[in-house]
Amino acid sequence: MAHEVLTVGQVRIHSDGATQEQAMKEAADILEAAGAVTSTYYDAMQQREQTVSTYMGNELAIPHGTNETKETILDSALSVVRYDGGVDWGGEPVTFVIGIAGKGDEHLEILSQIALVFSEEDDVARLKAATSPEELFAMLASVNES
Repeated sequence: MAHEVLTVGQVRIHSDGATQEQAMKEAADILEAAGAVTSTYYDAMQQREQTVSTYMGNELAIPHGTNETKETILDSALSVVRYDGGVDWGGEPVTFVIGIAGKGDEHLEILSQIALVFSEEDDVARLKAATSPEELFAMLASVNES
């Protein structure tokens, strides 16, 4: 059985908002604390963002590193942070910032799982209504089944 890419400790809910940089830094810090990335992963996320926005629609952004920075990834993991005050993501309104670190090609599988969860507006509304990190984690636990 593959290890879980998401644990409840990697899920947070903030009642206020954040800047895009703060949100990316938090995503990277959670991944680093989980032992999934090195301290340079935040820089890798910034590089990716300068090339192409990781805004995915439906209030979701998925910051991650570039292919050139694969050496900063030690293991596959996710971080999930909900900012109830919102994040201005290059002009787009974002509530959910999901940091991804994927070993090899695992990030593609993880990305498709997340895209599924966020494809329906009803599901996004449920995720926004979750009152605790535990409840939010339970709704997202399917990402561990890949």
